[in-house]
Amino acid sequence: MEEYIDIVDKNSNPTGVSVPKSEIHAKGHLHNTAHVWFFTSEGEILLQQRAASKIICPLLWDVSVAGHIEAGETAEQAAIREAKEEIGVDISEEELIKIGVFECINSYPNGIIDNEFHHTYIVETVLWIENLVPQKEEVEALKYVSALEFHDILDNIGDNNHLVSSNKAYYEQVFEAILNEIT
Repeated sequence: MEEYIDIVDKNSNPTGVSVPKSEIHAKGHLHNTAHVWFFTSEGEILLQQRAASKIICPLLWDVSVAGHIEAGETAEQAAIREAKEEIGVDISEEELIKIGVFECINSYPNGIIDNEFHHTYIVETVLWIENLVPQKEEVEALKYVSALEFHDILDNIGDNNHLVSSNKAYYEQVFEAILNEIT
């Protein structure tokens, strides 16, 4: 059964209309997503490699966990659900540190129009990669990168085919928030 997503206004507030996920992307309706970036006290950042089967940016590295906020769901509920579904991690609402809502407007050659607001959280973790359970439909691989490595990846974004290059400004804001949290 296809999930339903709330159409939102330019301030990311639900309009009261929900449509199937396929329509959200076919017609480019504004909608909300939840992003969770896991980091360690040592400044390591958990990255997820998108599954090879993904229709948008397959095999590129990106946010630790992300997904659509389903109709009637809060951003926090979606963040908690996605962490469990994508990497098998139980987190609580109290662990979520909201760093902002970021507009992301992209169109892709395959016809998908992705007009999203990323409700973005950071969460400090002590989990080892070996304790994570990647969802094979979503996640190809997981890895931690040091703050220095992440900085280098950002400096070479677009040349290194590592992160989604159109998201550079977003990644920089997330990186700054993580650095502020660990210092």
